[in-house]
Amino acid sequence: MQRKKQQWSSKIGFILSSAGAAIGLGAIWKFPYMTGMNGGGAFFLLFIAFTVIIGLPILIAEFVVGRGAGEEAVRAYQSLAPKGITKYIGHWGVVGAFLLLSFYSVVGGWVLIYSALSIPGFIIQNGANYPELFGTITGSPWITILGLALFLLINIIVVSFGIQDGIEKASKILMPLLFIFFIVLVIRAVTFEGAIEGIRFFLEPDFSKLNAENVLYALGQSFFSLAVGISVMVTYSSYLGKDVSLPASAGSVSLMNIFVSLLAGLAIFPVVFAFGLEPAEGPGLLFIVLPEAFASMPFGELFLSMFLLLFLFAVLTSSFSMLEIITAAFSNKHNRSRKKVATITGILVFIAGIPAALSSSTLANFKIFDKTVFDATDFLVSNIMLPAGCLFIALFIGFKMDRQLVKQEFTAGNNLGNSLFTTWFQIIRWLVPVTIVIVFLTTLGII
Repeated sequence: MQRKKQQWSSKIGFILSSAGAAIGLGAIWKFPYMTGMNGGGAFFLLFIAFTVIIGLPILIAEFVVGRGAGEEAVRAYQSLAPKGITKYIGHWGVVGAFLLLSFYSVVGGWVLIYSALSIPGFIIQNGANYPELFGTITGSPWITILGLALFLLINIIVVSFGIQDGIEKASKILMPLLFIFFIVLVIRAVTFEGAIEGIRFFLEPDFSKLNAENVLYALGQSFFSLAVGISVMVTYSSYLGKDVSLPASAGSVSLMNIFVSLLAGLAIFPVVFAFGLEPAEGPGLLFIVLPEAFASMPFGELFLSMFLLLFLFAVLTSSFSMLEIITAAFSNKHNRSRKKVATITGILVFIAGIPAALSSSTLANFKIFDKTVFDATDFLVSNIMLPAGCLFIALFIGFKMDRQLVKQEFTAGNNLGNSLFTTWFQIIRWLVPVTIVIVFLTTLGII
């Protein structure tokens, strides 16, 4: 029996859900520590440039593929180009989403644990040693695995309810709260004495600090934070009606992503510098540095709880999209229950995520190319699979997909002229692939 096709109930539901998919660990956890480790303002400027010039056109391209096919990622490419290797681009996305979710959920588990511990009076009144606390949590096999399991359980429950009743309903509540909480935190952060140094570090570019590796990381960060390259947005846009403008929706998502990244930097770096802390702390920046700073604030317990709750919201809305692309692919292909597929997928992601969860404890000495399982998975997905996926999608749009259908989807729901379509199409066809290849070759030292 044919099941009713999933649909977004409104344009705003689609945009907020897409923004939720994009704004998560990338903007709030990874962006600040990557910026702190890779040149501050120069990295931020590169990130914005890559997001606008490369990431936004790719986001539009994923929207075009998804709505043009009216299918989730795997079937979309197969239906639009049934012959040739390009029909496997959707499979690349599903594998990428699976790997990304496996280590993403580990951090999601950390956030869940910290959110519980941040209940006013629990951590701060006990005078916790934050580096030691972070080490205790990430270094405990049972705590990290429990956090991983609980985080994935929440994802399974929400995704099981489908688009309107699950992801869209959650995003309509969580995304506005995210912006409200962040603005409050920024206002508090920039009022500290000495905060101006943090603002300068974040907003004044010093290009002498950049190298080829920093440029690759900035490119990967722009893709990671927009959730492009693994066809998540192909699946999301397949649920969209023809009356919605894809360029306008993509522009809204990109602007929200840049805005949240800006807010993240303004919430974190002023506090870091005001308290004489280290901006290049790495993945533990949020979990070590900020609790230390919040503990010294008036109403610090409240601000810490608000920040971690905000962080949890963002991580969840983003992880929903990763589980959705896998769930949609298998539930549609085999005509199986969404709830059953989401549950099985969640269990498989849990098993795959265990090595990453144990990277700071039992498997701390196990290295892959001198990286822990967690770091190796992060590097593989962020700096190889996402850029490569974006390259595949750009080539698919530019040379494989029917150009009339591409134009039809680009112009549907808007009054944009032919010149804007032509400009975007040429960017996708030539500028995006050339830029990605040049960054890769430069990083490898070939050019």
